Amino acid sequence: MATRPGSDERVEYAVKLPGSGDAPVYLPIDAKFPGDTYASLMDAYDAGDPGAIAAAATALTTRLKQEAKDVSTKYIAPPTTTDFAILFLPFEGLYAEAVNRGMVEELQKRYKVNLAGPSTMAALLNSLQMGFRTLAIEKRSSEVWEILRSVRTEFDKFGDVLEASQKHLQQVSGDLDQLVGVRTRQIQNKLKNVEKLEDGQ
Repeated sequence: MATRPGSDERVEYAVKLPGSGDAPVYLPIDAKFPGDTYASLMDAYDAGDPGAIAAAATALTTRLKQEAKDVSTKYIAPPTTTDFAILFLPFEGLYAEAVNRGMVEELQKRYKVNLAGPSTMAALLNSLQMGFRTLAIEKRSSEVWEILRSVRTEFDKFGDVLEASQKHLQQVSGDLDQLVGVRTRQIQNKLKNVEKLEDGQ
């Protein structure tokens, strides 16, 4: 797929990752195998020729730099993509040569391209997955805190209403007590008058 907007250049693989909004972010992954330069280096090792080894190693590092620059130029386009890409080297021997030649740090620094071999690709993707899962958990936890804050605000409002209702009920209870007391005394007085009237009769 084309990861750079408006470009026709299609990366071999693009891992879809969650973005900050609704739109996803793509991680470009491109596989490269400079077979001829790697084979030349292996032949030089077999021949035991230091000059040929140095020349073949220089050719290999130059080729990897060109490939990394190509990947960076064609496929990295934040925020549509991550700010880095992965250059996959499909053979352990080739990846080991790149690591031994210091290519991992140089390509990261110069082109924002990470090298991966067969043994490290799965670990790299798993670490990315765990990282984005952690971000998702943190995002969800922030949402939970927002809910708790709103609940706390509503609970404070509920407490105020409840306190006002309690005061109102106490006022009504006091009015009832006063009313009952006054009416009871008046009724008792009336009954005493009735008793006195009966005694007089």
